Amino acid sequence: MQFDQFRTFRVAASDLNGQMRGKRVPANTYAKLDTEGSRMPLSVLNVDIWGADIDDSPLVFASGDEDGVLKPTEHGPVPMPWLDSPSALVPMWMFHDDGRPFAGDPRHALARVLARYAERGWTVQAAVEMEFYLVDDTGHQLSAPQNPISGRPVFGNAILSIRQLDAFDGFLTDLYEACDAMDIPADSASSEAGLGQFEINLAHRDAMAAADDAWLFKALVRGMARRHDMAATFMAKPFENDSGNGMHVHFSVLDEDGNNIFDNGGPEGTDLLRHAVAGCLSGMPGGTLLWAPHENSYARFAPGAHAPTGACWAYENRTAAIRIPSGPARARRIEHRVACGDINPYLVLAGILGSALAGIEDQAEPPAPITGNAYDLDLPGLMPDWSSAVDRFETDPLMARIFTPELIRNFSMTKRQEILRLAEIPPEEHWMVYLETV
Repeated sequence: MQFDQFRTFRVAASDLNGQMRGKRVPANTYAKLDTEGSRMPLSVLNVDIWGADIDDSPLVFASGDEDGVLKPTEHGPVPMPWLDSPSALVPMWMFHDDGRPFAGDPRHALARVLARYAERGWTVQAAVEMEFYLVDDTGHQLSAPQNPISGRPVFGNAILSIRQLDAFDGFLTDLYEACDAMDIPADSASSEAGLGQFEINLAHRDAMAAADDAWLFKALVRGMARRHDMAATFMAKPFENDSGNGMHVHFSVLDEDGNNIFDNGGPEGTDLLRHAVAGCLSGMPGGTLLWAPHENSYARFAPGAHAPTGACWAYENRTAAIRIPSGPARARRIEHRVACGDINPYLVLAGILGSALAGIEDQAEPPAPITGNAYDLDLPGLMPDWSSAVDRFETDPLMARIFTPELIRNFSMTKRQEILRLAEIPPEEHWMVYLETV
C-alpha cells in the first residue's frame, strides 16, 4: 500500500460487541505505530453497545481506568473506500504496558484458542457466510430499500434472484471492488429470502484472517451502503416477518504436512471430525450469548424462522445446527450454522473452535446424525432468552475452558448493563440502537 496517498489513518481494535474503537491520527504518525503503538484506556474495549463504561467495572474503578497499548495486528493497514477523503484503517489489538495481551480483547481470545491448536501442530482454515439487509431507515421504522432501477420499494421474496442482484449491481460492484482493495476475499453473492437481503461468502483462509475479514467486511458493507443512499444492517431480525441474518462458519484443520485431519477418504470423515462435532454440540448452550449477543438476536430463533434452535448434526442437511457438507473428501469440513449476523466474529470463532478442540481433547462422541427436518425433532436447545444466556455463559464450565475469567466477567457485565438500559427504551425504538452498531 502506498501510504503517501493517505492524509489520515484510523487505528482501531474490536470491542466485545465487535464495534471499532480507536482514533483518527495524522499520516506522519504511522511510522511510530510499530514501535510506540497508540495508548487508550483498557476499558474502551469493554463498553456497552452505546459506548458507555460498564457500571462498577473493575477496569474503571479498581484499576483507575489504566491505559493499555494498541499495537498493529499482523493484518496490516487497509484503505477505507467508503470515506470521501483518502484514509486507511490500521487494525490493532490491545496489550498491557509490560507486553502482556489484554485478556478483555476479543482478538486475543481467538489467538489463545488458535495457539492451542498450534501446540498440536495444527492450523485452522475457516470461512464465513455473511447475511445482511439493505434498508431504508429514513422513517420512524425500517422499510425495504428502493429498487435502484425502478425507484420503487423492493417487494416480494427474491431468493437466489438474478433480477434482484442486477437491480443492486451498482452497490455490489462497488462493494466487490472495495473488497479487493481491502484484501477481503469476497466470493459468491446471492439474493436471499428477505426483502433487500443478500449473502456474500468469504473464502477459506487462516482462521484469524477469516475473523479479520468478517470484522472488516461488516464495516465496509455499512459504509458502502451509505454511499449508495441506503443503510445496511447485520441485525439478526430487522423485520418481524422476514428471514433473519446469520453468519455460518466453515472450518477444517490441517496437520503439519497440510493434511486435513477430518478427511478419511470418504464422506463420513474421521474420528477427529466426530469428536469436534461433539464438542461443538456441547458448547451450544453455554455459547448462546456468543451466537446471539443482543436482544434482537432471539427473534431470529423463533419457531419456523429457518434458524437452528436445536443442538444436532447431520450430513448435508441445512436444517441441522452442525452440517457436514458433501464434496471432495480432501475438503471435508464442519459448518456451524447457529450464529446470528450481529455477532463479534472473534468471539464466535473462538467459541466454535474452542468447543471443537475440547471435544477432541475429551474424545467425545456425538449422538447419531439426524435425518429429515431438524425442526420437527425434540432436541436439546440453546438458551431461550438473552438473560438466561448471560447467566449460562458466566457459569458454563466449557466456556471457562475457552475464555479467560476476565473476558467472561467483562462480557457478562456488558450484557447485563445493556439489558437494563434497553428496558428503558420503547420497544419500537430498539432497532435504532442496533441498526449500524452490530
